[in-house]
Amino acid sequence: MKLEVFADAAAVAQQAAAFIAQEIGTAVAARGRAAVAFSGGHTPWPMLRALAGEDVPWRQVHVFQSDERMVPPDNRDRTMTQLRDALLSHVPLPLQQVHPMPVDDADPAAAARRYGEVLAAIAGAPPVLDLIHLGLGADGHTASLVPQDSALAVNDANVALSGPYQGHRRMTLTYPMLDRARAICWLVTGADKAAVLKRLYAGDCDIPAGRVARERAAIFADRAAAQRLRQDMQEDDGQNH
Repeated sequence: MKLEVFADAAAVAQQAAAFIAQEIGTAVAARGRAAVAFSGGHTPWPMLRALAGEDVPWRQVHVFQSDERMVPPDNRDRTMTQLRDALLSHVPLPLQQVHPMPVDDADPAAAARRYGEVLAAIAGAPPVLDLIHLGLGADGHTASLVPQDSALAVNDANVALSGPYQGHRRMTLTYPMLDRARAICWLVTGADKAAVLKRLYAGDCDIPAGRVARERAAIFADRAAAQRLRQDMQEDDGQNH
């Protein structure tokens, strides 16, 4: 797992956007298209806006979601609403290449299976996304893989439903789907993430985020989020001298 630490959240957003743009370009050059997934939350908004300004071959890109809340389409908590506002409305991405999670379906379980089929149709069987952006909750959740939820145990499907979390049920990519990604971009900012980022970097499987495959993962963090890691590294250096 690669860790890069930058001065502040703005610098993290710019660097993560450049990384994602590079991964998309590499995928398009290698396979003629790129398939990526984005997570929700407030942290990625500046990164998504920065990504809109990068040189990206959008007409060869398919955009998926890592997770989505089961809320009405016009609700501001809807991740797709924020994704459209920050990124999709500013780039020449064909509408048919945007794949929202079908959380409005009357049969959520069937909708989750259908989203898995869409992933397979675009990204192969089993589907492999070129890049997945992930966030990190203070409780150690990522996507909508949250502590003590039944979705954590799903290993025979690419998409699952979570139980109620912070007032809403959600649809989420599962560990098998995350672990096949060619690249994972973790975006972590703020002092409130310092303790949990330390656990993620250590591979702590007691938090959901710590169970995600590490081999092709890069963490982009600001100094506030990385403060405990930096302290540990400085202490280790001191002990080794």
